[in-house]
This record gives sequence, structure tokens and C-alpha cells, in this order.
Amino acid sequence: MSNESGKLYLVPTTLGDNEPLEVLPLSVKKIVEQLDYFIVENEKSARKFIKKIAPRKSQPNLNLFVLDKYTTEVESKQYLDVCLKGLDIGLLSEAGVPAVADPGANIVMQAHHININVVPLVGPSSIILAMMSSGLNGQNFAFNGYLPIDNIERKKAIKELEKLSKSRNQSQLFIETPYRNEKMFSELKRVLTPATLLCIATDITLQSESIKTMTIMEWGKQTPSLQKRPTIFIIHKF
Repeated sequence: MSNESGKLYLVPTTLGDNEPLEVLPLSVKKIVEQLDYFIVENEKSARKFIKKIAPRKSQPNLNLFVLDKYTTEVESKQYLDVCLKGLDIGLLSEAGVPAVADPGANIVMQAHHININVVPLVGPSSIILAMMSSGLNGQNFAFNGYLPIDNIERKKAIKELEKLSKSRNQSQLFIETPYRNEKMFSELKRVLTPATLLCIATDITLQSESIKTMTIMEWGKQTPSLQKRPTIFIIHKF
């Protein structure tokens, strides 16, 4: 057994089905090639990504630990045992960067608790890329995850975010399940005031990428195609 603990690498992936090295630095490829242990949300898609970015890597030698809604806390706490034996492990995102709008934050916190070094690797974050390209307040913004599904609660949440944006001069970001994007867009047009700005950033980094910021009044004349396309919504009221 090694006297030195292994590291937890936070391994980003692509935001869609593009070539990994189009959006990921070579350093990610090099780290993936070195690792044999990974914590993943979905084994099939994880293996597909690893094969794509490191085609010469032996798939039979991979040790994948699944971290999803069925994983118990007891199970997930054991995943870092390999680091205590001196071996490195990667926390692999399904899309973008791990632990930001993505499972894995509890694993990272556990690593800190047992003094395992956490090493974040550079990769695409749809949240940051959307904010960068929105023209809205990159000095003060908040990510709110998913809004409520219930119609009344969702309407209330949208109005509260609009009010918060104005009072704090803070851009408010949120996401929706892709198949409900168009319903969300219609709700935003109904609930927000005409002068409120709305950025819709869709399919970021892909060939079909679309990013546009306009007032609600201007969006009223638009019908963007959002169905089943990963999208970030940002609102700002001055």
C-alpha cells in the first residue's frame, strides 16, 4: 500500500456528440489515459466517451463505479477507497464539467473530508459559456437549477427571479428538461414584463448552436426550435 493517497480528478466531457478534442484540452486526454478507475453516472456513455478520447485504452481494465439516483450513501463513500490505496480516480461528467449542475458534489466533499487532493480539469460548462455569450451581467449572476414543474409554483418562481434580478442587478440562470423547453419559453413570454431581457442558449459548442438575447417583447415575434435541445435560460431585468 502506498503511503501517499491518490487524487480525485474531475474529468469534463463534451456537451454533445462532437469530437472531444474540439472542446477539451489535450491534458484531459492524457489524464484519462492514465486512469483505470472512474466514478460515472452511466456506464455505457462513460465507456463510449473514454473510447472516443483515448481509443488505445484497454476497456476490460476499466473499473467504473456508478453514481446515480439509486446509489446509496454507503456505496458512494466506498468509491474513494482506491485513493487511500494510492491510486487515482476520475469523476466523469455526463455532459460538461462534474459537480456543477451535475452529480458528484458529495463525492468531492467526501474527498476533502479524508484529505484526498481534488484536481479539476478544464472543460466546457454550458452555464459559463451561456453567461459569457449573453451580454448580461457576468459580474453578478446566479444559477438556479430547475424551476418547479407545477404551473402555479413555476410562475411564482419566474416572477421571483425577475424581481431578484432587478433588486440585485443579478442575471438569473436556470435550465429545463429538454422536452419541456418550449413550454418554458411560452411561460416566460407570458409571465415576464416586456422589457425584461431573456437569453436562450441552445446546443452550446455544437454545429446547431444558437445563442440570442432579446427583450420579452422582441421574443414575442420569435418561435425558436428548442424541443429536446439542451438549453440555458438567462433573464435580467434592469
